[in-house]
Amino acid sequence: MQCEICQKREATIHLTEITDGVRTETHLCEHCAAEEGVAVKSHIPINELLSSLLSVQPSDEELGGYSGEELSCPHCGFTLEKFREKAVLGCPYDYDVFGKSLLPLIKKTHDGNTKHCGKVPSRVPEDSKKQLKLAKLRQQLDEAVRSEDYELAAKLRDKMAEND
Repeated sequence: MQCEICQKREATIHLTEITDGVRTETHLCEHCAAEEGVAVKSHIPINELLSSLLSVQPSDEELGGYSGEELSCPHCGFTLEKFREKAVLGCPYDYDVFGKSLLPLIKKTHDGNTKHCGKVPSRVPEDSKKQLKLAKLRQQLDEAVRSEDYELAAKLRDKMAEND
């Protein structure tokens, strides 16, 4: 399959996006992906990646409230068993329905993080990255003060002073 941008090199990067139930695929060569700002990590065989991710999936006994009855999403009908087979979810509501079961997998996959905190494109100028970092630190500082964690607030204040 050829790259959709240059139409010259073989596409080795395949991006799939599902938005509102509509699936779109983009096929790029490494060169065009780099130009588009798509981060290309080292190549890991898909079966190795999936097996490492799914190895942390909790067993049925570990699932809270599991009674032998298969839980399914009321919006798309997806089940946890289908997730174990396909390693994809059926719709955005599945995160709510299967949240308790997916949490260990999400934590493992994202180094303990369970909230999306955004991503900065690689082509953003350094001063913009610095401003974004300061804004994030400011948010964390406000939260620390709200929760009366003054020790953390002082550390965040010092970090902000270093980055200023």
